[in-house]
Amino acid sequence: MVMAVCCTAALGQTSSPGFDQLMAVLPEDSAAAMRFDAMPEGGTPGNNSDHGSLIGRSVRRVLHDQGQLYTAPLKPKNYPWDALFLGGAAALFATDMKIERQVPTTNVNRWHTLSAVDIVGTSVTLGSLWAYGIKTHNDHAKETGVLELEALSNTFLIYTPMQLIAARQRPDEGRGSGRFLAHHTFNTSFPAGHPMFTWTMASVVAHEYPKPWVQVLAYGAASSLSVARIMGRNHFSSDVYVGTILGYLIGTHVFHAHCMPGLSKSCHRDTASGD
Repeated sequence: MVMAVCCTAALGQTSSPGFDQLMAVLPEDSAAAMRFDAMPEGGTPGNNSDHGSLIGRSVRRVLHDQGQLYTAPLKPKNYPWDALFLGGAAALFATDMKIERQVPTTNVNRWHTLSAVDIVGTSVTLGSLWAYGIKTHNDHAKETGVLELEALSNTFLIYTPMQLIAARQRPDEGRGSGRFLAHHTFNTSFPAGHPMFTWTMASVVAHEYPKPWVQVLAYGAASSLSVARIMGRNHFSSDVYVGTILGYLIGTHVFHAHCMPGLSKSCHRDTASGD
């Protein structure tokens, strides 16, 4: 639950809103939650000139982000990064079996528990942060919640087709060779979903609250989950590598594309161009 400490301290609170408080907030403020009152199109707080529903605007922004995310690797300026990413993935694909043979077969359930605690704790904490922002009209907390939701939506839309296309066996399936195109279904081994979604959330919150100790806690929680998915024999190292990098990049893109200048020191978006 290190993410709970991270977000609570960043807001200057002495305790993190709990599940009961979250449930108490949402019914009362459900109408407010469906509005973008604090996040107008122009990008300045308090400007109510162009309201829109959270769902409607988020859908438009997510679709726009999908186009940018899918075409980003094709831009010449990103070719060196593409080569670095693909080179790392290729090296791990080639050594997956050797690495897997070094993974202990003991304490597997403990690693499963750690990864579950990490992703659930991160999700609940950030949901509570969003509810806190709605309840107290804290623009920064509300933006964090909205961008987390949009980043997770983008992650899902990239993760799902990759899962269905790769269809890779997990380390404990078949002969343990991690064969691709084995079964076209959801929840396969490649890419690793837990790291992908957790790194997406960690990336957004670390950019929203860019203090070194916040980033250490956010990325520390995500890193421990990535390690747990390998040590728990849920994924091969290449699955976790790809999921981790993609999650971080998606969260970073969504933050820089839609952050509101003045709320986070990491935001340098030109609001003249809108969303």
